[in-house]
Amino acid sequence: MGKAIQAADLGFFSTLVQCGSLTAAARELGITTPAVSKRLTQIEARLGTALVTRTTRRMGLTPEGEVYLENARKILGEIEDMEHQLVGLKQAPQGSLRVNATLGFGRSHIAPLISQFVRKHPKVDVQLQLSVNPPPLTDDAYDVCFRFGHPPDSRGIARFIASNRRIVVASPGYLKKHGTPSAPRELARHNCIGIRQGDEAYGTWRFTPSRGSRNGSDHAETVKIRGNLTTNDGGIAVNWALEGHGVLLRAEWDVQRYLASGRLVQVLTGYSSPDADIYAVYSQQHRSSVRVKALVDFVAASLSS
Repeated sequence: MGKAIQAADLGFFSTLVQCGSLTAAARELGITTPAVSKRLTQIEARLGTALVTRTTRRMGLTPEGEVYLENARKILGEIEDMEHQLVGLKQAPQGSLRVNATLGFGRSHIAPLISQFVRKHPKVDVQLQLSVNPPPLTDDAYDVCFRFGHPPDSRGIARFIASNRRIVVASPGYLKKHGTPSAPRELARHNCIGIRQGDEAYGTWRFTPSRGSRNGSDHAETVKIRGNLTTNDGGIAVNWALEGHGVLLRAEWDVQRYLASGRLVQVLTGYSSPDADIYAVYSQQHRSSVRVKALVDFVAASLSS
């Protein structure tokens, strides 16, 4: 009689849960959906318990499936750690990398860097997914996520990549027509472009006087903005600002080229907004991954140069 738990089953089951369905797992593994179903049935038969609940639309885990998955991932992570310790970091990165980044920053910065990375490491297969909001740290769909701001959850690893300020900008045409605000409170009479992203309170901009500024006050100010344009896409918001629709609070990474060309102008230079520093976030199980470390190191070096 064969063993109830076989090493090859651990990776199969982890991939199945990660994909979310039998069909998606079949595509990932390069086999048919019936073959995936048959193998899952064989695993459950050997264990004598159901690991997965199946419906026509989705797949869920039984309590036994949760235990099996947790231990499978732990064992797989320990195997990977052991391999890295034996082979050493001189090994060239290889294998698949699932990467997540926010829409605008991912498109303008992470995607070009990944292009350079895979030229340098052709044995790495990268799957890049862009999203408006960063996925929760409990989401196992990604190996590494590049995001703005230190994540509130401490269960994963958050590595600082580069500093990034939030600044207030507007087009020269808008400022010529409506005037240039000299203090945060003056934003109340301006058309401010709103962005709904993440868990931040929408429509509230926070400012503190910059060190050494002559604003006559050292108190933080919170401004409730108003405006007739709102979006959840930072790239669209920047385009609206370029077209002269209003004032925008945006990460410096997203607008620096327009500041350099003069198409946007920074205002309220004597005030600072909460930083949006860039972090690479990944789970503890990837702390020794050669390919994750190689990509994070590459991005950090590129953005700091």
